Amino acid sequence: MEKANIRDLTAFKIGNAQDLTAATGCTAIICEAGAVCGVDVRGGSPVTRDTDALDPKSNRKAVHAVVLAGGSSFGLDAAGGVMRCLEARGIGRDAGVAKIPNVCAAILFDLKCGRADVRPDAEMGFAAASAAFADAEFTGGNFGAGTGATVGTLRGAANAMKGGLGKSAYRRGELLVGAVAAVNCAGDVVSGGKIIAGALNDDKKTFADSERVFLSDYFNGKDLFSGNTVLVCIITNAKLEKAAAAKLAALGQNGIARAIRPAHTSFDGDTVFAMCSGEVGASADAVGILAAKAVEDAILDAVNSATSAYGYPSAREMTT
Repeated sequence: MEKANIRDLTAFKIGNAQDLTAATGCTAIICEAGAVCGVDVRGGSPVTRDTDALDPKSNRKAVHAVVLAGGSSFGLDAAGGVMRCLEARGIGRDAGVAKIPNVCAAILFDLKCGRADVRPDAEMGFAAASAAFADAEFTGGNFGAGTGATVGTLRGAANAMKGGLGKSAYRRGELLVGAVAAVNCAGDVVSGGKIIAGALNDDKKTFADSERVFLSDYFNGKDLFSGNTVLVCIITNAKLEKAAAAKLAALGQNGIARAIRPAHTSFDGDTVFAMCSGEVGASADAVGILAAKAVEDAILDAVNSATSAYGYPSAREMTT
């Protein structure tokens, strides 16, 4: 495998919109022609839209967009704006009386960062989709769904760090696989076995090690820090059936497990979508190898691209 540019996946468009003052935003990943889509949810606190239709037993043939958003459950409103933008462009399933875009979404909890009363809405979703069609350069870190993202919230906001939005892509021959990740996890982000962002000790200079803290407090069943999530959208030019796309989303979760410790906790809503545009024949397992690597790298890119903001230090700051 070799590194690729996510923009080489020309069937897809990616756009961000955000309110930098309120610290929230959303990201739209669009496939105008429609993509076969699967989803896999591992976190214990997910909030999603229209994911039941992605079950291989359902009749849904294609998805036109996936939306990743902040704002907790309120942020699902952003998907309506993406729908309006797609409808205005004649994109969607032809129902005879209207073109109906199929738009799935998942949200992360960022209400404790910035203003809790401002959340992604239909207007912001429309702006994110419009940015995608404007072919705007992908901006990660503190933008889109990563605007108000934080990591390492196990010891509370005072000891957490800035999360963010990241991307990565890999290729093998004609096969291309990319990932967009919004990183807002309860645990720590790890690279090469070393924590690079996560829960801090009170000195704000060293890491507490979230797994150790979890274990030291194993008897405490209180939900003290619910509202964390890693959201991922895998995009690929692979031709996969719907069940295989669901398997691909599951394999993409391996990337989360590699980069975040602990992953998939009861307090995270970790959700992975997989959108397949269908130009290149490949097995789900082969695509999954590239996807897991792309997801892992997108998570690392998210925290490394983030800058200190809203009182949260960044990984970049910790290494300088």
